[in-house]
Amino acid sequence: MLRYMTAGESHGKGMMAVLDGVPAGLDMDEVFINGELARRMTGYGRGKRMNIEKDRIEVIAGCKANRTIGSPVGLLIHNRDYRIEELPEVTSPRPGHADLAGMQKYDFRDARNVLERASARETAARVAAGAVAKLILNEFAVRILSHVVMIGKVRADTKGLSFDELLALAEGSDVRSADKRAAGRMREEIDKAAKAGDTLGGVFEVITEGVPPGLGSYAQWDRRLDGALARSVMSIQAVKAVSIGEGIEAAGMSGARTHDAIYYDEAKESFKRATNNAGGLEGGVTNGSAVVVRGFMKPIATLGSPLRSVDINTKKESAAATERSDITAVPACAVVAEAVVAFEIASAFLEKFGGDSMGETRRNFEAYGRHLKETGLS
Repeated sequence: MLRYMTAGESHGKGMMAVLDGVPAGLDMDEVFINGELARRMTGYGRGKRMNIEKDRIEVIAGCKANRTIGSPVGLLIHNRDYRIEELPEVTSPRPGHADLAGMQKYDFRDARNVLERASARETAARVAAGAVAKLILNEFAVRILSHVVMIGKVRADTKGLSFDELLALAEGSDVRSADKRAAGRMREEIDKAAKAGDTLGGVFEVITEGVPPGLGSYAQWDRRLDGALARSVMSIQAVKAVSIGEGIEAAGMSGARTHDAIYYDEAKESFKRATNNAGGLEGGVTNGSAVVVRGFMKPIATLGSPLRSVDINTKKESAAATERSDITAVPACAVVAEAVVAFEIASAFLEKFGGDSMGETRRNFEAYGRHLKETGLS
């Protein structure tokens, strides 16, 4: 069972993740992990903190000679902006943030105790954990990309683009859009919001290619992979909705237009689907098509022109607290979503194929592929 936890505060000493269940024998590519952390910090509309932090991973447990040894893997990211004890109290909670609900839950008079952990800075640790999951999946030719579908009201048109085209175009865009014309309009919208002291949300898509059929299960509700993916993406700060495949659009379509017809490819001796409206999952189980997950991110709750709030002590009206923040973080959120999707797919992959070492997992995976071929079920 692959699992992880994170710890750390936004302006504390650092962020950390502990991963349990990583097979022995995995090369811990720190260059790759650091590259993933760098990707999280990019994007047009990000705040000034991205100029301060230069996230670097420190592997503090679970490896010898840069290879995993089967014990829990400890990952540490030091915060350069470490000043939690110096920061002022926050007594005017921000609408849309966890401030007031957290104060009520934990009996705080200072929202600083809430926002330091509720902050999206926590996602640095999740990206590090997801990078390890990607290293596992890379061994089996499973690839993941993310791209931005919409920022504000500007929507990208990416119909007909291949996985490789989407990947190249998104990685070359500062808003992670594969539609260059839409990307320019997105930047204009971000600039307008910045001048107005406002923020923008949007939609991103994560696509995972090369996922074998049979991951997840329909046998119990909590083993359905689509449920696990939805929960993980929904848990990212500011994400308010998740869709698998054409999930949201499919609610208004007929069954004949929604479901993916099945055919048999004689040349490849394998079953295929003519379309992928299901997003690679049927009944909570992967079907061999690409897994497609969309996340819908609300505008960031910290505004340059603060909304109305109430001081927790005086009960008098006040402007909501302001913290250093972004105008939009949809491109960065897409990268975080890659990480959590990678983790859930890697977890389901290891549940299916097992193995205490990468070699054992590989043997089990290859045996499964041979079995599908031999039985005519591939």
